[in-house]
Amino acid sequence: MTSIDMPWTLQLVVAAFLLFGALVALIGSWGLAKLPDFYTRLHGPTKASTLGVGCTLIGSLLTFSHQQDGVSVQEALVTIFLFATAPVSAHMMGKAALRRRLKGVPGTRNMPDR
Repeated sequence: MTSIDMPWTLQLVVAAFLLFGALVALIGSWGLAKLPDFYTRLHGPTKASTLGVGCTLIGSLLTFSHQQDGVSVQEALVTIFLFATAPVSAHMMGKAALRRRLKGVPGTRNMPDR
């Protein structure tokens, strides 16, 4: 089955997921490069991995599920694993940074005492 056999509405939904995922990943990588300290830099890639890669995986899941006439189990498992582990790993990195007392930019609220 080719992409020509896919209904145009499904193609539009898949394209929207892929474009939104790529845009969020681009914004997240820009945040990683440009934000001033570890705490704010952690936020960009976390959102990019959860939303950007998640939307890309959902678009891919829709495409391959349509081609196989059933749910693509591998991509569904990867998506679930990503949504479960990315926020937890970001939380653990943030807690480790707080424990190591990494400095934040001036004016950041709730920083640990020096």
